[in-house]
Amino acid sequence: MQLSDVSVVLPSLDPDEKLDAVIDGLLEYGFTDIILVNDGSKPENLPRFQHAADAHPEVHLLHHEVNRGKGAALKTAFAYFLEARPNGKGVITVDGDNQHHPEDTLACARQMLETGKVILGCRDFNQPDVPPRSRFGNHTTSAVMKIFCGMTISDTQTGLRAIPRSAVERFLTVAGDRFEYETNMLLAMKTMGIPFEEVKIRTVYIEENKSSHFHVIKDSWRIYKLILAHFFRYTVSSLVSACVDSGLFYVLDKVLVSAGAIVHRVVPTVGARVVSSLLNFFLNKKVVFQSEENTGKAMLKYYLLALPQMAAQLLLTDGVCQLLGVPETASGLRTLWYVIVMVCLYFISYTIQQRWVFVKQSPQDKQ
Repeated sequence: MQLSDVSVVLPSLDPDEKLDAVIDGLLEYGFTDIILVNDGSKPENLPRFQHAADAHPEVHLLHHEVNRGKGAALKTAFAYFLEARPNGKGVITVDGDNQHHPEDTLACARQMLETGKVILGCRDFNQPDVPPRSRFGNHTTSAVMKIFCGMTISDTQTGLRAIPRSAVERFLTVAGDRFEYETNMLLAMKTMGIPFEEVKIRTVYIEENKSSHFHVIKDSWRIYKLILAHFFRYTVSSLVSACVDSGLFYVLDKVLVSAGAIVHRVVPTVGARVVSSLLNFFLNKKVVFQSEENTGKAMLKYYLLALPQMAAQLLLTDGVCQLLGVPETASGLRTLWYVIVMVCLYFISYTIQQRWVFVKQSPQDKQ
């Protein structure tokens, strides 16, 4: 495959002279198609875009009349690529602040062409010249992403991403118009089963990244709320299922009060648990983790998890209390231990569901 099969996507807002350096570097390293998106820049900065398009036939200029955000700019370029480049193999997104060395861009593009995977160009934030704010922010985001989303990504905010055509089509359906869109793309790779790899790139910060349009508080909140939304929805799903379980048990218990002893004891408990667990399964699959995993496979794994979890609950609560000789009258101690066990199992169950039950494997992972 040739480098001419790859289109560079370059979103830009109010650029300075570094935009020219980025374009010159890309052309020097052999890229022949650059999709430059003006995301509603100020009038005084428009001549720089026009100069880039006039001076280089390889540059194809797209405009947003008003600033719509980096995510919207990426989507505009993706849509243009899919329509205007029917034979294109993929795109590679690059930031316009000259912090991505064209040699690293070339390495990511080649890796994408060879593997057919999304390639993330990841920086090393342990380098001494990395601004403390950037180091702390990335380490924190990576940890949160791993804990709450089950994804190990060393650079969650990288703008250097090589994306094969099939993934470009799917990313167009991903929500978000600003910086949160790039985080949504990462989350979509998990739920859609899109394979990815990391390629180490140079860690370049020009003037401590002062030219970045990233707003620390506003944009960080957009990103973190997306990551934590999984856990919040998981909590709501669990509460709704628990309410259904309790409510249905109460109704069945009242309705069957005159039935036989076995029916009265078994049916309310089993019936309520079956209905609530099925509700919980579909809420987790469709709403919480938004998984595209086959329903039958996911359901099998869900109940394979549920059975040992119920056994663990009994062993770790009543079993431990009996083993340690905790008297029935020590209700406060028993309740405290019960809460500790249930909280631990709650987090364990969440982790296993997101990393195993509702994960759709990519074709490469199955080989």
